[in-house]
Amino acid sequence: MKLKPSSVAALEKVKKVSAKRRVVFVYGNFNIVHPGHLRLLRFASECGDYLVVGVRSDRTSTDLLIGEEARLESIAAISWVNHAFILDDAAVDFIAALRPAVVVKGKEHEALGNPELSILKSYGGQLMFGSGDVTFSSLELIRSESERVNHAAITRSAGYLGRHNIDIGDLTHTLDQMKQLKVCVIGDTIVDEYIQCDPLGMSQEDPTIVVTPLVTDRFVGGAAIVAAHARSLGAKSVDFFSVIGNDKIGTYIDEKLRGYKVRTQLVVDESRPTTLKQRYRVGSKTLLRVSHLRQHGISTALQRQMLDRIMAKIADSALVVFADFNYGVLTQELVDAIAKECQQRKITMVADSQSSSQIGDVSRFKNTALITPTEREARLAMSNHDDGLVVLADRLRQKAKASHVVVTLGAEGILVHTRPTRRHRFHTDQLEALNTSPKDPAGAGDCLLVCTAMGLVLGRPIWESAYLGSLAAACQVGRIGNLPLTADELRIEIGKSRPREG
Repeated sequence: MKLKPSSVAALEKVKKVSAKRRVVFVYGNFNIVHPGHLRLLRFASECGDYLVVGVRSDRTSTDLLIGEEARLESIAAISWVNHAFILDDAAVDFIAALRPAVVVKGKEHEALGNPELSILKSYGGQLMFGSGDVTFSSLELIRSESERVNHAAITRSAGYLGRHNIDIGDLTHTLDQMKQLKVCVIGDTIVDEYIQCDPLGMSQEDPTIVVTPLVTDRFVGGAAIVAAHARSLGAKSVDFFSVIGNDKIGTYIDEKLRGYKVRTQLVVDESRPTTLKQRYRVGSKTLLRVSHLRQHGISTALQRQMLDRIMAKIADSALVVFADFNYGVLTQELVDAIAKECQQRKITMVADSQSSSQIGDVSRFKNTALITPTEREARLAMSNHDDGLVVLADRLRQKAKASHVVVTLGAEGILVHTRPTRRHRFHTDQLEALNTSPKDPAGAGDCLLVCTAMGLVLGRPIWESAYLGSLAAACQVGRIGNLPLTADELRIEIGKSRPREG
């Protein structure tokens, strides 16, 4: 039987992306998506590699309460679903054309007649019944909620705005101007993996907490998310230069960044895996962190390969961002060669160097417009654990020959320090943390760095740029996972923060 256009389009798309994957098919009305549906879809997703869901069209069923487009939107929003479409044909006809490895139906259908069975048997497919486990029912709802920015928790610093004569409305104009920027980001690639677990209790053999993993979420991290933030905030183009391993995590990074419209320039290093950091969580608490990484510097050959790619793209860039996590990508020789080219071409440079141990020196990035260390990273760079913050920031600025230093202080906000001038009586100020109820600190520093840098390269003062960067960080910590922050999300916060007229 000839399929309707919606089914043909779905068939072509699924076959194009699922050639080597185990396809699972589910279909139904999905009037109101309830916990039972979520359990069934999660169960189905575990039966294969690619879950396709057919949402019955308004013409194929009389037992419908909501229009097909609204029902489709609800199903497509569920992360376990790889592809959802309007099923305008009999399910058996579509199954015969798709030939999925598995068709999943609710447990209540097991004792009933199932016309799909004969078709599945003809080519070796399976019909499975299940509704998942009750403990999974609310996870999708929790995840959806955790990914939203909680704007209600973000405050406005009237004192800081007043001291620096910042008009909050000007920030929207700055965001609009970001659309003209071309950005290069260079640094270490990281993938962050969150494994949400269900606690089972204490082991009977030893005093160990026993959990079972429920859902795994992956996020682009490290320098890669800096690039994604820049593109999502509106930059005209972003080129990302990094090193990955010859593995599936490296492939994931490449595909994910391309989805974020970042132009990837990734060099494969056979001597290391793509850095993967796993967090095992129960509720909102992290129980255990596991890191898969190597920290040795990349070879001379790989440095030359990276430098060739960077030099081919850097000429028309307005901003170069060094996002250093001290895993070996940004060797000093590579940094010096890039910095020399940027200085000759008058390209703005900014840098951050995150130190997870006693390794790291942000001052090695010379002549930048901005560096954004934590207090600990600033003290490591200066081997100074005694001086006050202002003295520390000033000495770091002079050592690095930087124009501006923003020291991040976690729950205490940021310290902004700049070169003293006759024009401005302020050269140091503190801006308190703008989010009163942070959910996840991951990505706060990345947002702060790239948003502040983009403001600076557009000619905005450091005080205004740092405030915009702090707003971006406040939005980012208001949700779980390091997702690219969009200009629209930031515009909502800017609009909300404007003082009322009259």
